[in-house]
Amino acid sequence: MSRRDEIREKALTNLQQYEVLMLNGHFDFGNGYHGAVYLNPHQLFRYPSTIWRFAQDLLDLLPASVVEATEVVTGPVTGGALLAHTMAGLLDSRRAITRPPTLFAPFTLGADHGLALTRFYERQVTGKKALVVDDVRNTGQTQARCVELVRAAGGDVLATAEIYDRMEALVDAGVPNVALAEYKAPDNYPADSCPLCRAGTPVAAF
Repeated sequence: MSRRDEIREKALTNLQQYEVLMLNGHFDFGNGYHGAVYLNPHQLFRYPSTIWRFAQDLLDLLPASVVEATEVVTGPVTGGALLAHTMAGLLDSRRAITRPPTLFAPFTLGADHGLALTRFYERQVTGKKALVVDDVRNTGQTQARCVELVRAAGGDVLATAEIYDRMEALVDAGVPNVALAEYKAPDNYPADSCPLCRAGTPVAAF
């Protein structure tokens, strides 16, 4: 087994062990759908050492060219911002101290409840090579929106990355994507026709 495969296999095991990747449950995703598999960000970010360890492993999987060239790490406040912040710091620990520090730029929720870059953070990504990260990739729409925002601000996106890929992306962000762990989740269900609800399975509460 290659070093890359070892990292990914261990990550999938650890995600389940720490109850970050929750399988065979009943979850309300808050978007009108229910499902049996959930990445619990509360568990992921509960212990700083946990997110630090997953961030290290994700960096190990990224192409060396991306690790070397990244100048700013970005991520949405809905899940990826803390991961992005951690990875920006870890990048500096892997590179020459004479290099400028890696920047961090979170995507916030705009007035329309969609992702946006504030004017301050737009200036951070202008003319910079960016890595876009998130905790989970579902349909890929969030990452595609983040890539679009970086480009609109004059930045260049090198790659996207996430801790867990549900392997159901419908949108391609147009740049290489790297996942720490992949797990093909079963289909989600509209809340009004959820078989888990019909069976009386309680919805998980956090």
